[in-house]
Amino acid sequence: MPSIDLNCDLGEGAGHDAELMPLITSANIACGGHAGDAATMRATVALAQKHGVVVGAHPGFPDRANFGRVELAVTPDEVHELVLDQIRRLQALAPLRHVKPHGALYNMAAREPALARALVDAVYEADPRLILFGLAGSHVIAAGEACGLPVASEVFADRTYQADGSLTPRTQSDALITDAAVAMAQVRRMVREGKVRATDGTDVLIRADTVCVHGDGANPVEFARRLRHELSAAGIAIKAFGT
Repeated sequence: MPSIDLNCDLGEGAGHDAELMPLITSANIACGGHAGDAATMRATVALAQKHGVVVGAHPGFPDRANFGRVELAVTPDEVHELVLDQIRRLQALAPLRHVKPHGALYNMAAREPALARALVDAVYEADPRLILFGLAGSHVIAAGEACGLPVASEVFADRTYQADGSLTPRTQSDALITDAAVAMAQVRRMVREGKVRATDGTDVLIRADTVCVHGDGANPVEFARRLRHELSAAGIAIKAFGT
């Protein structure tokens, strides 16, 4: 039976954590960069443990004014330092299973090999057993595999894809999928067939180990609930990656 992990970025102040947690299998917890502090980390970890959800670090650029979504001119050394620091903050509170970078850091590392390697080296230094979540087919996945880290290829239900397998930039009008039925069909196909239809109409091969459920999107709880239901109805098991 095919399976998929449902991951969600939490501890960011969106207000839906308590409702989303029972619907997911992996929680990416903001750890003091783009969002989060010791109190929110403790509360989110406790909520995850209550519902049997695995805990991961969600490091991002320390740019709270822009929620870590604006690309910054950073060096590989700076990326290594900020990622390692944020992982260790959460490690001090709970055992971790994975790491998923946030926002602009996620996108920059996906396309820039030097930043991908800096990110991977930081994760490896924190704990070489940590699973690195990264954009399917990206430099992050390649760098993680080359370093010997376990990796999970991430896909998105509510984002469109380009012919090279990258996400359509949010600056473009067709970046988001607003029809829930279309989003559900996209996930089912990625999991079952390993393919996604790009905006130019071509089919792109893609590996789907974990799917992102946006905690700050429109109606995130309803979306997550429907996604779980439709995946289960399609015979796809929902479980944390690697379990």
